[in-house]
Amino acid sequence: MTVLEGKGVNKAFGGRKAVDNVDFDVQAHEILGLIGPNGAGKTTLFNLISGAIRPDSGVITYKGTRISGRKPYAICHMGLGRTFQTAKNFPDLTVYQNVRMGATFGKKGVSEADAERITNEVLAFVGLQDAAEKSMKDITLALQKRVEVARALATGPDLLMLDELMAGLNPTEVGEAMALVSRIRDRGVTIVMIEHVMRAIMNMCDRILVLHHGQKIAEGTPAEIAANPTVIEIYLGE
Repeated sequence: MTVLEGKGVNKAFGGRKAVDNVDFDVQAHEILGLIGPNGAGKTTLFNLISGAIRPDSGVITYKGTRISGRKPYAICHMGLGRTFQTAKNFPDLTVYQNVRMGATFGKKGVSEADAERITNEVLAFVGLQDAAEKSMKDITLALQKRVEVARALATGPDLLMLDELMAGLNPTEVGEAMALVSRIRDRGVTIVMIEHVMRAIMNMCDRILVLHHGQKIAEGTPAEIAANPTVIEIYLGE
């Protein structure tokens, strides 16, 4: 079942097309990888889907409802969460306080007890319970990224968009992040992930979409993408 779909999506900045007539679809419970060189339009597409910016043309729908042009908070309330390429945590708050914001974001009638329960459940799920009272300034990059995932999960998403979750992590931390993404999918959450770590993309994704200069140049299974001559030339290399 298609949960997220884009038709003819376009976005230009100063005459340069960052996203150029892109069609895409995301199926329920799959992991879709989004790859391409720096500047290919990957994060711009995430921003268009999440409502951070508006498309110049084209339509994006989530569960059959048009979301292109809606405010980010409204899209989040519909069940679509995201993280950012550079972690957008609140540095002066604790890990617990950061995640709790997701548990209460825009939700009317959420009691203190419910917010505390959701926060603690999410912290335990992502393995942050022992760091709950630490300041964001005192934790590693890997844990900062995990906090951002936790805050997004606390909003209760059905679809989660991860923007370079594994960037800057060492091999052990990448393995831990991969395990977390798998656990999230096992909970029934659909995932779209931008990633440059090919170990993760090729081993975790059901399908991969490749962007270059804002255009979709390839789409298929990891095996198909790994054998695509155009993708090899432009992005993967020999």
